[in-house]
Amino acid sequence: MDSNRLLAPPAPIRTSAQQQDPPNNGLEDLTPSSSLVDHSPLSLQVPSSPTAKSLGGETLRSRADSFNSTAETSRSRANSFNSKAETTRSRGNSDLTTLRSRFEGDDLTTEEALRPDKTNEKDFEIDIDNCPFAFSPGQLNKTLNPKSLAAYRALGGIYGLERGLHTDLVAGLSVDETSIPDRISFEEATTSPRSKKPLDSRPIIAQDAIVSNREVKGQFHDRRRVYKDNRLPAKKAVTIWRLFWNAYNDRVLLILTAAAVISLVLGVYEAVGQTPAPGESKSLDWVEGLAIMVAIVIVVLVTGLNDYRREKQFSALNARKDDRHVKAIRSGKSIMISVYDVMVGDILHLESGDSIPADGILVGGHGIRCDESSATGESDAMKKTAGPEVWQRMIEGSATSKLDPFIISGSKVLEGVGTYLVTSVGINSSFGKIMIGVQAETEETPLQAKLAKMANWIGYLGTSAAGLLFFILLFRFLAGLPSNTDSPAKRGSTFLDILIVAITIIVVAVPEGLPVAVTLALSFATKRMFKENNLVRYLRACETMGNATTICSDKTGTLTQNKMTVVAGLLGTQINFARDVDMSDDEKTILTLPTAFGKLSSTVRSLLLQSVAVNSTAFEGEEEGKATYIGSKTETALLTMAKEFLGMGPVAEERAGVEVVQLFPFDSDRKCMGVVIRLGSGTYRLLVKGAAEIMLEHATQELANLSEEPLEPIELSGSAALHISGNIEDFATQSLRTIAMLYKDFPQWPPAGAGTLEEDRSTAMFEDIFHEMVFLGVVGIQDPLRDGVAHSVTRCQDAGIVVRMVTGDNLTTASAIARQCGIKTEKGLVMEGPKFRQLSDEDMDAILPNLQVLARSSPDDKRILVARLKHLGETVAVTGDGTNDGPALKMADVGFSMGIAGTEVAKEASAIILMDDNFSSIVKAVMWGRSVNDAVSKFLQFQITVNITAVVLAFISAVASSKMHSVLSAVQLLWVNLIMDTFAALALATDAPTEKILDRKPTPKRAPLITTNMWKMIIGQAIYQLLVTFVLYFAGYDILGYDTKCLPQNLGSECPDLIGAALDVCLRDAVPKCVDTMHTELNTMVFNTFVWMQIFNEFNNRRLDNKFNIFEGVLRNYFFIGINCIMVAGQIMIVFVGGKAFQIKRIDGTQWAVCILCALPCLLWAVVLRCIPDMYAGKVFDFVSKVWLTIARPVIRVLAVVFRPVGKLGHKISSTVFAPTKRFSKRTVSRMRKSKGMTDEDVPRKGRATAADEEAAADASEMRQFAPPKTPPQQQASCGFGMQPPPITLTTAS
Repeated sequence: MDSNRLLAPPAPIRTSAQQQDPPNNGLEDLTPSSSLVDHSPLSLQVPSSPTAKSLGGETLRSRADSFNSTAETSRSRANSFNSKAETTRSRGNSDLTTLRSRFEGDDLTTEEALRPDKTNEKDFEIDIDNCPFAFSPGQLNKTLNPKSLAAYRALGGIYGLERGLHTDLVAGLSVDETSIPDRISFEEATTSPRSKKPLDSRPIIAQDAIVSNREVKGQFHDRRRVYKDNRLPAKKAVTIWRLFWNAYNDRVLLILTAAAVISLVLGVYEAVGQTPAPGESKSLDWVEGLAIMVAIVIVVLVTGLNDYRREKQFSALNARKDDRHVKAIRSGKSIMISVYDVMVGDILHLESGDSIPADGILVGGHGIRCDESSATGESDAMKKTAGPEVWQRMIEGSATSKLDPFIISGSKVLEGVGTYLVTSVGINSSFGKIMIGVQAETEETPLQAKLAKMANWIGYLGTSAAGLLFFILLFRFLAGLPSNTDSPAKRGSTFLDILIVAITIIVVAVPEGLPVAVTLALSFATKRMFKENNLVRYLRACETMGNATTICSDKTGTLTQNKMTVVAGLLGTQINFARDVDMSDDEKTILTLPTAFGKLSSTVRSLLLQSVAVNSTAFEGEEEGKATYIGSKTETALLTMAKEFLGMGPVAEERAGVEVVQLFPFDSDRKCMGVVIRLGSGTYRLLVKGAAEIMLEHATQELANLSEEPLEPIELSGSAALHISGNIEDFATQSLRTIAMLYKDFPQWPPAGAGTLEEDRSTAMFEDIFHEMVFLGVVGIQDPLRDGVAHSVTRCQDAGIVVRMVTGDNLTTASAIARQCGIKTEKGLVMEGPKFRQLSDEDMDAILPNLQVLARSSPDDKRILVARLKHLGETVAVTGDGTNDGPALKMADVGFSMGIAGTEVAKEASAIILMDDNFSSIVKAVMWGRSVNDAVSKFLQFQITVNITAVVLAFISAVASSKMHSVLSAVQLLWVNLIMDTFAALALATDAPTEKILDRKPTPKRAPLITTNMWKMIIGQAIYQLLVTFVLYFAGYDILGYDTKCLPQNLGSECPDLIGAALDVCLRDAVPKCVDTMHTELNTMVFNTFVWMQIFNEFNNRRLDNKFNIFEGVLRNYFFIGINCIMVAGQIMIVFVGGKAFQIKRIDGTQWAVCILCALPCLLWAVVLRCIPDMYAGKVFDFVSKVWLTIARPVIRVLAVVFRPVGKLGHKISSTVFAPTKRFSKRTVSRMRKSKGMTDEDVPRKGRATAADEEAAADASEMRQFAPPKTPPQQQASCGFGMQPPPITLTTAS
């Protein structure tokens, strides 16, 4: 270790000479409010008298447990390390009565409290010469690993952290900070006296001074260098070479490679090692082996590049998903910053619903409670105590282990508001360490799982066909060996040809492209959905949303613009006001806002101002470079009103002049929020605002005269209550949100007779004090509907999706807005949440089909609604923005959280985040979800058609051939496989949805993957393609007019006159030329026709319904056009220059015309198939499937019994063959790790993390990286046939 580096704890470390303090360096006034100048954060006591002096600069402390002990302890705990000072005890009388803190670790020294663990000693190393801070990352972590008040004390408490981190507990970090020139030592930070001024009295920067959150070059350079930023290391990207290896590391491809290598070796041996017969050219059989290897390389390259593209796309989505904005105080101004830009030393705001981004210490707040289950496993809500209070309690000696000022990253704020000092970020934070140590496997989406099973089933059938073909050809080969006069190399090559064809059929039959198609469709859809303001957090939500049958939507911000303005109101029961007043109307009692507020006395104006400004969590900040209010739109509307008509200055100044005693955060169950302030007279005032009709229920008094001093509450009469209620109803019918304000004065706090919290007797229970309130006024807030929301609701209804509005507004307001949106119909039901939740399950199920609006609902009502809808078989999408909406968002099939107004808890509980909070974006999500499902169905229909045709054609042609050669060679089949698995997936998965996709009903949850219409097209196209190719293959010589006289099977009948030398000439010259030319040309035409039929059929598969326009929107899909151009160009090039590699011959124009004209009618045939009603097709397929199952089941059972031993033997052989390769790979990887200095401890593996880490990671799975879904590995088909054919369920496509 370098000399200038120090292993923490670095202080207090003094030599004996340095330890001698001045003789009178004692405490001038050791009172609970004074600062501690003991120079030892570990010796904390309070003398019995506030005027007591320390003796000789040394602190007297009682080491006995009794407060009445007379023992005197003369000890300097700060100098106990490397010190020769002696600690003495006196049993004599003492003039001080000392208190002792009682918490875990109270008796630890600084060295013991901050001692590093062996596993994280590097975190405690700091470069003394270049570090301007007093603490290392490891020291700061000691407060939370686990929670340690002893470490907090050793660091000098909240004020030691403030000094050591060069920050300010009120103003936060400076936005202009770059490098820090001043250096501060550990000892200076932890022992210097703090400012005498309390936090509340420190100056606040004027709010009219705009603090920009612009990028400053080199901003926070030293902080980033020492403490890093708030980013976790990106998951190491899979290199493109690794992706190539993964694509190649398929058992079937490996076997095919081995066969190709052997074929190449034998071909080279035939060409070089053997002399050709007279008149024969050298053997070119080696070309096929080489061509197969080249084709495998191309397949691997294309697959690897495709996977690399997906990895890049999902990495980009990761960055967008994890980034969010938090509220920070910098240069005394509250601003929004990216969570990635949070620095150690930042002061961050906390409020209900926040997800804590970094570790820290609570600076101050009201009623902060956190859910730390995701970080510590503790299920109880943890009450937080402000750091200054904990430090003061330590000074007084009354600190206990129950005190908890620690804010843990990854936890959630359940209630309360406050600020905290950030002490650890990124990889140094507690949650960051958990996330680095525990790796999560990516889950399959439901559609991927279904397709993987189907792919395995199809693969089993293809493998069975390949195995049957191999054994048929093998028996024929063995039977012909006695009469075979070929050389051994030639016979070996023939056997390899049989093996290669069988293996290639497996390659074609196994549809590994099915799960890839899902991934491609999801990748494309999520990228486009983000552009349309849908941030997909879980891929499964994308495909599920396409089948949603009901949407339970919030009102505010989703259906409305969330741009709220106070437009009307009632002050007391006497003054009505409105923003737009027509003085020519009879309603001359309605005043304008300036006139109405001008009639108020100064006391009433002050009371209203406090109700709006102090009883609020909104604050001033910036958006797009303009000063604005940030927070709930309801509160910002009230603050704007106060600023315009009540003369409100900067919000921070208004709040700084008021002493807040207790705060009651907004609660969605009670629909209100409140604050208790201390008045100058020594009395206390409770201010409450919330839903107007609920507030009115708790009001029993009103102000007698709003224009006179002082405040004079009188009883609220029945007529006055009816007048207020009538105004609330009028506002509601105009679609206005109604907010009422109440207050009540108390002589003491907590009030006599009110219940208090057990852990804090100074905190009153809200329910015990919220009664007999004084009515102050009610305002109506306008929130206009979003443009196009009525059209979006109509489109959802046309798509078979029921839209329900779930809102906290009253019944009248909710009904009015629901009618404007088109949600409420004449037969629709409107119900309030309290009544709904009291219904029985049977009654709920009876009304749910007609329920359209749920007003005055709580988050629990929303959760119950979602649960009952799911019970009825609905696929439910729900929106939410509050912390308490989490359960409903989790329970729904697809949860949408609000990107603007939503809390972090709501966002993490959701599957999709609406970046613009707009209902129209939900409709876009439905369209893209349906597009994903359609893309998969299109590709599935295309690939199964190709599978059936290719396997049957290769099988029958190989069996019928005298040379046991398939009409489709191995290289040709690999080209077809490339078309199926990659090109077609890219082309069919990238069709963007159109509005017409909403013209059909949702697909039921249990609907099969292949519908009746799809089966009709698959079977119909397969029949047409097989008929065309078989006619060309078996009757092509006659149809095309080839001369067949000299074919081997016709010699002796067609050429009876050829004898002797003439026959030899014919056999040597004419016959080989005739056979090679005609046979190769015909096979080329069959192959060419087959490929062109797949290209044309790809257009057929762009539609899944029975409509005829298959070219709709094709010009907008550049991927589809580009991929088809590649396939067409590739096919033309293969036919012209493929030659020996593809075992084809260049054909002329007439033959090209025959191929195209044979393939093109598949477009017309698709029209014919679409004219067949699905109902009749379904009956036919149902009958065929029953016959198939009756025959197939006993056959498969027999095959399973017969071939299971063979399968086991094959598995053992393959394991034995590939075992050396696996061992070699492991050794190679191990050597690479060692060369990089990595050990097994550096490699995360299952079981490495502790149980607590695993539990924490499981609870915090929402914050994990959004990794791209891995294509499920295909289970290799064996000869065991250990499977049953799945039942074929048929549905009729609409």
